[in-house]
Amino acid sequence: MKLVIAVIRPEKFELVKKALEVEGVVGMTVTEVKGRGEQKGIALQFRGRAMPVDLIPKVKIEMVVEDADVDKIIGTIRANGRTGKPGDGRIFVAPVESICRVRTDLEDSADL
Repeated sequence: MKLVIAVIRPEKFELVKKALEVEGVVGMTVTEVKGRGEQKGIALQFRGRAMPVDLIPKVKIEMVVEDADVDKIIGTIRANGRTGKPGDGRIFVAPVESICRVRTDLEDSADL
């Protein structure tokens, strides 16, 4: 099992979510976050003056998937989250050692 974490533009979230549902990924945790990457923020015009915005709003999607599905999930996120401009986001993949249910005392990685 792998934990896939995608940080994307908020305006692309619904499109990415629907595409992931088509691929069979329905379980996910979604968080509204702020961050910055290589572009180091942006400058917005407000009342004729440039206002620097250091942290840009993003959406973080976390999902646990089978090892065999990781490449397909990454491709889906890239295809539907891309604008071609700086700030499209990042995807991180990490191993999952175990999964424990809160409701019961079962440890089970087969039934997500």
